[in-house]
Amino acid sequence: MDILLPKVSDLGNFKVLRVLPTSNPKRYTVGPFIFWDQMGPGEFLKDQGLDVRPHPHIGLETITYLFDGRVTHKDSLGSDQIITPGDVNIMCAGRGIVHSERTPFEDRARDSRLFGIQAWLVLPTAREQTGPTFTHHAQGALPLIQEEGVHARLILGEAFGRASPAFTHSKSIYMDVHMEADAAFVLPSLGEEMGIYLLEGDLAINGQTLTPTHMALLPEGEEVRLTSRTPARFMVLGGEATQGERFMWWNFVSSDKACLAQAAIDWQEGRFAGVSGDSEYIPLPHVPRSCDPDACS
Repeated sequence: MDILLPKVSDLGNFKVLRVLPTSNPKRYTVGPFIFWDQMGPGEFLKDQGLDVRPHPHIGLETITYLFDGRVTHKDSLGSDQIITPGDVNIMCAGRGIVHSERTPFEDRARDSRLFGIQAWLVLPTAREQTGPTFTHHAQGALPLIQEEGVHARLILGEAFGRASPAFTHSKSIYMDVHMEADAAFVLPSLGEEMGIYLLEGDLAINGQTLTPTHMALLPEGEEVRLTSRTPARFMVLGGEATQGERFMWWNFVSSDKACLAQAAIDWQEGRFAGVSGDSEYIPLPHVPRSCDPDACS
C-alpha cells in the first residue's frame, strides 16, 4: 500500500497541506481526484481572513468541503454562496470560469477559524469544453451512513445503498468518515482507484498505521479492514480511473497542452469573464512555452 505525503503550500495568506498532485509514478491521480489541499485547521484574527482573489480554471471540477469556519464563493456566473461545515460546493470549470474564495465580511468582526478540504476532479475528455456551472448542497441533503462504531457522510457517488444528490461529470466516490475508539470496519472496493486521507486520530488499514495528513492508496479492487484505537476522522476518495493523459499547469487541467497555454494567454490578456464587484485578481505567474504535467502549483 503506497502512502502519499503532504507538502506545505500557501492559499492566499493561509497555509495548506497539499497531497495531490503527486509525482508518484504509480498514481498521478486517485480516480478523478488530481488535486487535494487541506486548509488549516487555523485561526484568523479579527479583521483578517481568507482572501483568494479571482482566478481562472479550465478542465476541472472543484469540490469544497469544510469542517470548521465559513467561506464565500463568488464566480463569473454570478454565484454568491456561503459554504458552512458539512455543505459541499461543486464548481465545474469546463471551458473556463473565474472565482474567488473569501472569509465572509461579517466573520471578520471577530476571530474566526477555517478547516476544510478543496479537491479537484479532472473532467472526462469529452466534457473538457462543457459550459461552466456551480452547485451547492447543504449538509442536510447529503446521506448519512451508519455502521457499528462508524458514521459517514456521503458527499459524492454511491455507497452502501445510498446515493449523493451532488452531480459530477466524473464517476467518483467521496465520504467524510468518523470512527469511534476501538471500532473495526470493512470498507469494500467502491471504485476502480481508491484512497484514504486521515485527518485526525488513529487509523490502521489492514494493520498498517496511517499518519494524519497522509493519504493511503488502497489495493485496487480489494476490500480493506479499518481499525481505530482512538476516535478517528478520515476522507474516503476515488472512483473511475482517469482515461488518457492529463496535464496540469497553475489552475488549469487539460488533455491538451496547447489548451493550457491558450488559457494562460487568455487570462493574461483579460479574455475571461470577471467576478462581479471584485476588481482584484491573481496575476498569471508566467506564460509557459510548454506545459509539463509535473510542473504543478
